[in-house]
Amino acid sequence: MKEIFEKLNEAKKILIVTHVNPDGDTLGCAVAMKSYLGDKADIVLQLPKGKTYPETYEFLPYIAQAKLLSELEDIYDTVLCLDVASIDRIVENAREIFNKAKVTINIDHHITNNNYAQFNLVCADASSAGEVLFDFFEKMGIEITPEIANALYVSILTDTGCFKYESVSPKTFEIAGKLLAMGVNTSEVAKKCYDQKPKAMVKFQAHCLNATKFLFEDRIAICKIYKNDMTKFGAKDEYTEGVAESMRSIKTVEISCVLKEVGQTATKVSLRSKEKDVIEIAKAFNGGGHVRACGCTIRKPINQAYELLVAEIEKHLD
Repeated sequence: MKEIFEKLNEAKKILIVTHVNPDGDTLGCAVAMKSYLGDKADIVLQLPKGKTYPETYEFLPYIAQAKLLSELEDIYDTVLCLDVASIDRIVENAREIFNKAKVTINIDHHITNNNYAQFNLVCADASSAGEVLFDFFEKMGIEITPEIANALYVSILTDTGCFKYESVSPKTFEIAGKLLAMGVNTSEVAKKCYDQKPKAMVKFQAHCLNATKFLFEDRIAICKIYKNDMTKFGAKDEYTEGVAESMRSIKTVEISCVLKEVGQTATKVSLRSKEKDVIEIAKAFNGGGHVRACGCTIRKPINQAYELLVAEIEKHLD
């Protein structure tokens, strides 16, 4: 922590990198760090051309002004990755800037993170990157302003599924309590993160759940999302968030899977489970993440990816 603290203070220009398809954890951490570092830091959102950040998090400061991959210039001496599980999650010119940077920093909580930066603060037992970052701020004596506290709470709330995942520890609740004491309006944040869904998103997710198939005596729930589905419902990328969790909530389901067609030869997969270690499934396709929540990309058309995934899942059933 001390080395990272010193390197951030010495840096002249810092690029804060969020992971591809950014969620509440990576965005909350980015906002917290931007708030602390000020004008010498820029946030980059790793989004495909023409895509925008998830509108769920438009209430967070600095996100609307964040740079896109296409806007990046090679002006950064330091790159700070937040909640980025592997170097493969840094793409295009952001990766080029990372490779050329004088200093690279990696702050994360994924068990599959292999410490790819020069300076790594990876705590696999933490509930979220937001929890790791809170520790960093507190132990380095950095003032946690109301703006930082709010952003960190977003990180922790969303990456713990409202404090219901196994990653939650007594320390997680202790930190949440401290943030509450600092003035975070927890009910307002929860409402903004979970109770402001666009109508199109709700209808799209209802379609996905209706199209879900159940295998192996209803132990596996699996859904294929085609590009045509996205077009039909006017769905944005973030509209798929929460579908796998809803499928997992079904009583008999042990593992839920969402396959999303991203091209003729690529399929993005999200895996969720109640008890089983789904990282072992994701690793078969060079993926990673958490024990109960992870993902991968299968370099095959969606229907072939479906068959390969089902065969791999079957190997891990009792």
